[in-house]
Amino acid sequence: MSVIVSFRIDKELKKRMDRLKHINWSEVVRQAIHEVVVREEAKIRGKDLTKIKRAVLKSEELSRRIEGWSSVEEIRKWREGR
Repeated sequence: MSVIVSFRIDKELKKRMDRLKHINWSEVVRQAIHEVVVREEAKIRGKDLTKIKRAVLKSEELSRRIEGWSSVEEIRKWREGR
């Protein structure tokens, strides 16, 4: 089943399209949209979830608490030293 999608274009562009009557503009638009959808889906699939999970774990490991050190005190020290 298909659906109707509408969009606006500039009047000048429409005039230029009208001069090229031999082109099936509906098909051109369908193909262009299909190409963009395929490309964007490939980008999403290309992101390696295991790498992302590993990066999250490494980030959490690096942000662990260190006994005797306070980030608040460290920031205050640097700000007052300006």
